[in-house]
Amino acid sequence: MTTGADVPKQVDHEQRRVQIAEALQRLTTRAGLEGVSLRQVAAEAGMSMGSVQHYFRTKDEMLRYALEHRHRLRSERITAKVLADGPPTPRSILRACLVEILPRDADSEADFLIGVAYFIRAVADPAMAKAFGEGMPELLEFFAGQVRQAQEAGDVPAWADPETEAALLWAIADSQGSEILMGHRTPAQAISTVDYYLDRLFTN
Repeated sequence: MTTGADVPKQVDHEQRRVQIAEALQRLTTRAGLEGVSLRQVAAEAGMSMGSVQHYFRTKDEMLRYALEHRHRLRSERITAKVLADGPPTPRSILRACLVEILPRDADSEADFLIGVAYFIRAVADPAMAKAFGEGMPELLEFFAGQVRQAQEAGDVPAWADPETEAALLWAIADSQGSEILMGHRTPAQAISTVDYYLDRLFTN
């Protein structure tokens, strides 16, 4: 007769991958990507080295998954923020995206530092550069699409170039994030800069 103790425990493989990715991210905020080994990730995740290698054969494979996981979490946070603020508009969507990029507290600062670590790795690693930049064209096109939608509604001047505005919006948030980390700006000042530019872009 089979008892409850004899039933094999079901393993949520995706949850294990997330567990490993989050362990990698915690280590990255403390030591950067180059200072992290698979063995350290295994210890941080509370798993054996063999378990980590079961899910990720190489460090690069693990890094790519962790990067994708980071993007998914950011998208979920932006969606939740936009919906919480009432009926979404192009301006509210863009603002939520830009503010989410900024390091505003311990969690978002850690997220920004992870992005910096990936950027440093990508500069010297063509494969990582490709993975790191994969979502950028889609993000910029999404920004541009919001600007076009606002133009159609008469909220953004017709002379504004959506692609250029998208690039400027990203550049503002990215540069302000770096300024916060360096201690040159506060999160409140950076958010004010974002709002200042959006107020100039959205004239109605």
